[in-house]
Amino acid sequence: MSYELIAAKRADLGTGASRRLRHAGKVPAVVYGAGKEAVSLELDHNALYHSVKHADFHTSVLDLVIDGQKEQVKVAAFQMHPYKQQVMHIDFARV
Repeated sequence: MSYELIAAKRADLGTGASRRLRHAGKVPAVVYGAGKEAVSLELDHNALYHSVKHADFHTSVLDLVIDGQKEQVKVAAFQMHPYKQQVMHIDFARV
C-alpha cells in the first residue's frame, strides 16, 4: 500500500505555535536528511492518525507532498498523546 501525505511548511516554531496547531486539528512535523536543511511542516491530524494505525506505514517509503513538491520519506519517529487518540509530533527522514 502506498501512502501520500499532504503537508505545508510552517513559519511559527516553538511550544506555543505547536499547541495552536494541535488545537486547530493539525500535527507539527519535521523532515530532515539527505544533506538538505530540516523543514518544519504541518499535516492534517485525521489523515495522519488513520495512517499511523497501519503497521506498513512505519516501514514503507511514503510520498510527502510539501507545497506541491513531492519527496520520498520514511517515518523516523512519532509521538502519541499518553491517553488521547492524538498524534503529537512526527519526524520524517528523506530517502
